[in-house]
Amino acid sequence: MDPKEQEGLEEDPSTEETITRVTGMYREWFLDYASYVILERAVPAIEDGFKPVQRRIMHSMKDLDDGRYNKVANIVGHTMQYHPHGDASIADAMVQIGQKDLLIDTQGNWGNVYTGDSAAASRYIEARLSKFALDVVFNPKVTEWQASYDGRKKEPINLPVKFPLLLAQGAEGIAVGLSTKVLPHNFLELIEASIKHLQGKRFQLVPDFPTGGIMDATNYNDGLRGGKIRSRARILQQDKNTLVITEIPFGTTTSSLIDSILKANDKGKIKIKRIEDNTAAEVEILVHIPSGISPDKTIDALYAFTNCETSISPLGCVIEDNKPLFIGVSEMLRRSTDLTVELLKQELDIKLNELEEQWHFASLERIFIENRIYRDIEEEETWEGVIAAIDNGLQPHIKHLKREVTEEDIVRLTEIRIKRISKFDIDKAQQKIEALEAQIAEVKHHLAHLIEFAIDYFKRLKKEYGAGKERKAEIRIFDEIQKSKVVIRNTKLYVNREEGFVGTSLRKDEYVTDCSDIDDVIVFTEDGKMMVTKVDTKTFVGKNIIHVAIFKKKDKRTIYNMIYRDGARGATYVKRFAVTSVTRDREYDMTNGSKGSKVWYFTANTNGEAEIVTVHLRQSGSIKKLKWDLDFADILVKGRRSKGNIVTKYAVKRIELKEKGLSTLKPRKIWFDDTVQRLNVDNRGELMGEFTSEDRLLIIKQDGTVKTIIPELTLRFDEDDIIVLEKWEPKKPISAIYWEGEKELFYVKRFLIENPDREENILTEHTDSYLERVFTDHRPMAEVVFVKERNKDRKDNLEVNLEEFIAVKGITAMGNQLTKDKVLEINALSPLPYEAPEPVPAEEIDVVDEESVEAENNAQEGTSSEASSDGGGTARHDEGEGQTSLF
Repeated sequence: MDPKEQEGLEEDPSTEETITRVTGMYREWFLDYASYVILERAVPAIEDGFKPVQRRIMHSMKDLDDGRYNKVANIVGHTMQYHPHGDASIADAMVQIGQKDLLIDTQGNWGNVYTGDSAAASRYIEARLSKFALDVVFNPKVTEWQASYDGRKKEPINLPVKFPLLLAQGAEGIAVGLSTKVLPHNFLELIEASIKHLQGKRFQLVPDFPTGGIMDATNYNDGLRGGKIRSRARILQQDKNTLVITEIPFGTTTSSLIDSILKANDKGKIKIKRIEDNTAAEVEILVHIPSGISPDKTIDALYAFTNCETSISPLGCVIEDNKPLFIGVSEMLRRSTDLTVELLKQELDIKLNELEEQWHFASLERIFIENRIYRDIEEEETWEGVIAAIDNGLQPHIKHLKREVTEEDIVRLTEIRIKRISKFDIDKAQQKIEALEAQIAEVKHHLAHLIEFAIDYFKRLKKEYGAGKERKAEIRIFDEIQKSKVVIRNTKLYVNREEGFVGTSLRKDEYVTDCSDIDDVIVFTEDGKMMVTKVDTKTFVGKNIIHVAIFKKKDKRTIYNMIYRDGARGATYVKRFAVTSVTRDREYDMTNGSKGSKVWYFTANTNGEAEIVTVHLRQSGSIKKLKWDLDFADILVKGRRSKGNIVTKYAVKRIELKEKGLSTLKPRKIWFDDTVQRLNVDNRGELMGEFTSEDRLLIIKQDGTVKTIIPELTLRFDEDDIIVLEKWEPKKPISAIYWEGEKELFYVKRFLIENPDREENILTEHTDSYLERVFTDHRPMAEVVFVKERNKDRKDNLEVNLEEFIAVKGITAMGNQLTKDKVLEINALSPLPYEAPEPVPAEEIDVVDEESVEAENNAQEGTSSEASSDGGGTARHDEGEGQTSLF
């Protein structure tokens, strides 16, 4: 291009770029679009609980309703007369309504809410309105109408729904700038809540899910913003290597659930062999786990790492007066119930007017025919004359009527056929009038007692439509699952002690333990430093590592025994401490902080063991005692920041382990929380007792199985047939009365559990045998009540001292026959007094609070010469072996 031409082009103002501000476009178009999406698509109306597309579907189905099924494609096409969007959105919305099994009676493949399978094409499936929908959703006489989007049809502004439909079905939608998520609630519970509201009583609503499962609604917050529902799958243990999922959380499908389990397995969070999906009409997912993996721990891991537990955040947003309104589910129900009362009143008013009109015309008809007023019009030649003649003829007889006679009434009289006049029966006419009067009186009574009428209305709905609508999701308070306790440790931790590295990639170095990627590692070094860091491939923590292990947060049972030198030439101190909580990746000094400090001796004891060590001093000057024993059981357990007690001021040559020690900790108190069906150490529920590492729990079930287990906090007790759960005392006999199926008599047996690791059954193998009573008292008493037989003297109740009735035998023994007489019932009486032998007192130690120890150390540091001696106290424990390092 010529430069002059180019220059001219640049100067041409017609080619200059222009800037258009979008402020006006934003204000006019975007806000219009946002308002449209909120009001016309995504958010339901509070009056009837429908979104516009749902309302138009229901109206179209009413238009087409003739009692028979219609093709969904036909219904979708009819709905397009009212809905200004495509057929896909209508069909999808209709399938969602149909899957809720409340308003639409479906036929064909409508999909599966369990598996997530979609419905068949709309040309293959059929639908019609359910009886419930016809009963509570429609009434053209009280419906307000508006023009459809193209002005050709009339559609309802809101349907006159006389039921809290929004809460029954739930609703979810995302608009522009806001969203809504109203969870579904139980049909019967909504009716009960509506009745309580009408009675002026308090009520509380919690969701119910069509997929069942277990839910914790503690933080539901009435469905308002900030609330939360936790939903879990129902997982049962089929056998020791198989778990079965029978119900799934709300918002998931069997496909998504299985995918999440497989992903967790691939990441090493859980360990499974394979999964079988046998879901059809009911959910059945079999999870096969490898041998040696705890089923209880796997169940917790499924909840912790997969979609077997989901968290749902509700948000109650509805449309009222063309504006979004954020309210809770209780207020939604109150407004719905109040609207139902208003609609019932309107229907009664309309019915009363209709009945009074029927009574008015029936009375006029009787007057017109009985008094032969129709003859007065024979000589009239004009229409006006006919009307006037009839009006004059009626006047003497209409004083009892409730309103004036209009020209329209007279016109209706002229339309009566001669045949009807000739066959007129005065008695039947009077009966009809009296029947109408009875109906009018009944409607007026309902209007005068409107609340009672509304309550009866809701009770009728419950009676007619409540069958099969019982709660599906079980309400339960969930226990908190600590991921670090249930994760499968699928990798290995290694350490390079000299160089100071720990990690999972140091395969050529020393193996420490199995671990997972969410674990923390605690490390102690020779200079007395401690650090806690997250498991990684390779992490530098400090040279000359003397101890490394997986860190357990809030672990008061692991006690660290340590002897260290303060500085390069200082005194030697001894201390015992626990590490319950620290800041990750921060270095802590376990010595007094002097430069050149060194750890002489260190052990980590997971059950608070206190060993005996021998201290050897170097020969120096006039020292007479170069060797003595130090018992860690004499050292008070303090906080990790305490300085400790002086062992000696002289130079130490070495310290040797002389004798391994026993635990100095008190037994751990364990409670059973019946609400969450779990054991705990947090004082929740019923105290099971104090347990050492050797103590067990006794479990006896209704089917006669007896076993003892180690009371691990990860155990689950979901079985409903457990009749005994208590601390097992090996020397205390167990007494049982059972029905022997073959002999058809009651038998008594007393036994001890000789093999605590084996589950056994105390019943005989006959299918009719069953367990009647179990006694775990030392000296149990039972009462036998006999059947009163005809023509025989009544036999007095029999009191049986089971301790004297039968000696202690083996668990497989049949026992002794209780009685040959017919037994009505067997009751447990108060046991006889029993004096237990006094237990031998055990040494105890206290874990002292760090702040109090620090204050104590600042005031006065405890000292001892060659060996320190301190008192005892308590701490908690986890079973395991101590780890020892000598220098």
